[in-house]
Amino acid sequence: MTADARDLPPGQTRGEPLAINFEGQTIRAFAGESVAVALWAADVRTLGRSSKYHRPRGAFCLEGHCASCYLRIDGRPNRRACMTPVHPDLRCERQNAFPSVDVDVLMAADWLFPRGMDHHTLMTGSRVANKLFLKLVRQMGGSGTLPDQAPPALKRPDDETVDLCIVGGGPAGLAAARAAAETAPGARIVLFDEQTTPGGSLLAEPAGTAAAAALARAATAAGARLVSGATAIAFYPEDGAGILAVATEDKLVRVSARRYLYATGAYDQNLPFFDNDRPGIISARACGRLVFHHGVRPAAKRRSVVVLHGSPYAARLAEGLAAAGIKVEVVDLALHRVVAARGVKVVRGVDVESHGENNQRTVKGDLVAVGVSPAPASELPRQHGAPVVLDPARGGFAVQIDPQFACGPGVHACGDVTGFAGPQAALDAGQRAGQVIGKALR
Repeated sequence: MTADARDLPPGQTRGEPLAINFEGQTIRAFAGESVAVALWAADVRTLGRSSKYHRPRGAFCLEGHCASCYLRIDGRPNRRACMTPVHPDLRCERQNAFPSVDVDVLMAADWLFPRGMDHHTLMTGSRVANKLFLKLVRQMGGSGTLPDQAPPALKRPDDETVDLCIVGGGPAGLAAARAAAETAPGARIVLFDEQTTPGGSLLAEPAGTAAAAALARAATAAGARLVSGATAIAFYPEDGAGILAVATEDKLVRVSARRYLYATGAYDQNLPFFDNDRPGIISARACGRLVFHHGVRPAAKRRSVVVLHGSPYAARLAEGLAAAGIKVEVVDLALHRVVAARGVKVVRGVDVESHGENNQRTVKGDLVAVGVSPAPASELPRQHGAPVVLDPARGGFAVQIDPQFACGPGVHACGDVTGFAGPQAALDAGQRAGQVIGKALR
């Protein structure tokens, strides 16, 4: 790959150029990017080592849900590279390896404990030996080392009372915020989204960045307030009608609302095959965001991207990649089974075979995009009392709603959290849910 893989048209104008420090090297970056994207564009694939066995790890989902891109950033350990925006003079380094991530002798744990290891039981009868083991276990367990200095104290929590609190800034949440604000003028509507750029799954679609930006502008113009970089972490029912806790970079916000709408989307999933954790194996939607949103070439020129086609999005990704001039190899999961990944430190392709036949072959590529149905992100609405049902056809544990999008008193849900259906269906559901809730707020 070239020194800078940003040779595709981005979905939005890139921010100001800047430089970050990666283990003593100067890496080119642009304001608005995450650390993970900047490193990918610089051809850095291996971001760390796994806990205990120290296998190579790289970004998989690029949206903060897979725990594969932890770095030490500005002296603080275990920060998600995909959720940390770059800034001038940012310092980052890989962690939990000795002497380095590229040559890590601690990976010997993989063959020392071939049947697994419970690091909590690595103790002896000697206090001195236990102290040594605790230090070793901390490093082997993937916990990093303590920060260079204590983080700044959090500000006092804020209390906020609104008419409608929306969690999730993807197509469903943005459409619902716009529709509710238009239907109930003057209503206090706030949307919290953990990402720095609203849009969710739209950012993985060709031309989706522009559509997401237009939708966000329309929601704001209608009177909704959008808060990015804010993660809803828990719902506490003990205090009267309940409190939703939302964490931002420097404080906690305690939200009370007449109604709540969960549009939390869905998590990208991997497939079970040998060595499926090699750097360079990423979710299909992560590949789409690299290409269509960030304008970053996901694999070296004249090398292929292998798309594991197990969902409608995988087909759209393959078409979009081909239209961008990227070589694509498609593995239809309805016809083939993935046996194993090829490559040692990073992926170099996959071995596949036809279902029911012993005809294994290798499909070569510098990146493998896993395109299977994402799983509904139903934990938070379930904590709020929403009923869920395990439905493999809809991706996993899907929230159950009635025709009014309700899943409890004053609690609603829409979009992929009710069963994965894709961005267009999420947009339609968000529009209808916003109208329903807006009428109730008038």
